[in-house]
Amino acid sequence: MQKIKNIEEGVRLRVQHEDDLWTLAQIVRPGCQVGMMGFRRDQSTGTQESGRAKAADRKAVWIVLDAETTEFQQFTDNLRIHGIISQADFDKGSHHTHAVGPRDELEISWRGGISESDRSLLAEAVQDSGRGRAAIAVVESDEILLFEIAQHGMRQVGDTFTLRGGGKREGKSTEIRTAFLAKVADQASKAISVDMPIVICGPGMAREQFESLLKATGVGHRTLNIGTSIGGRSAANEVMREGGADAVLGEFAMAKQVRLIEEGLIRVSTNGAVAYGRKELEQAVEQGAVESLVIEAGMLRSEDFWADAASQVRATGGEVVQASADHDAGEQLMGMGGAIGLLRWKIE
Repeated sequence: MQKIKNIEEGVRLRVQHEDDLWTLAQIVRPGCQVGMMGFRRDQSTGTQESGRAKAADRKAVWIVLDAETTEFQQFTDNLRIHGIISQADFDKGSHHTHAVGPRDELEISWRGGISESDRSLLAEAVQDSGRGRAAIAVVESDEILLFEIAQHGMRQVGDTFTLRGGGKREGKSTEIRTAFLAKVADQASKAISVDMPIVICGPGMAREQFESLLKATGVGHRTLNIGTSIGGRSAANEVMREGGADAVLGEFAMAKQVRLIEEGLIRVSTNGAVAYGRKELEQAVEQGAVESLVIEAGMLRSEDFWADAASQVRATGGEVVQASADHDAGEQLMGMGGAIGLLRWKIE
């Protein structure tokens, strides 16, 4: 995200990457105005020719909406903002939808100015500007999974590549395994953008052979090879949790979210310095005990209680991490109520 300039009670922004759309989906909500170029049919240009109506011209016009709802799905390049036209050359009061994508410019303003939580999330997006995505390949001798890692989400790329049949077949030859790995390496090199570094992980040595075969495709992906204690999707989570791939993933917002949520779950299991649930968190915040508050971004904007709690945490020197639910750790966070606090001391 690029911040172009401040405007009255808001900002003018340029969308640079698909990940920026997730941020916009959080900070645009009822009560704010969003302006950008759009197209509308100017009904005043319609005429009658030979008794037949001529279609009105479509004109490019700057349109400001009173935002009502947004539609966004992670790993897509389109955010839709629905609302009522409050400022335009014509059609004021009509419904309109802004379709926002990379390279678009827009202005967002909030009544009373931008909130602390929105400012923080926007600053994070501006700081992350230019940082691309990454991929994780979980490699076993008879199964390979590919994942795309964004700032706030993780998705599997394609189907699971497998040699496994209806039952576990025995006696697979080295040639069959090598051919399998070579085929998947070729497909992975085409499915994953060359700009994405690839973390190759897994519990065995098949990942070493896969890395060699991937490099042999000549595409030129930057790779990092890491051993894990387990295979499957859990291996991808282990890579982010344990920090072994920090050279590639360490600065990703999602990697930080995963580590903090996992640390919180460990503290829960050991009866440590942690709080979750509204009552416990309220008590911890009042005591100034919260060192890190991890909260689902949408929930932070759903109630004044959570916004006030986040403000108090920042005021006492703690950090507030706005998390996404579009990855495994985020789903675990939602299962615990959407927020968890890592504490400076254990509260009774």
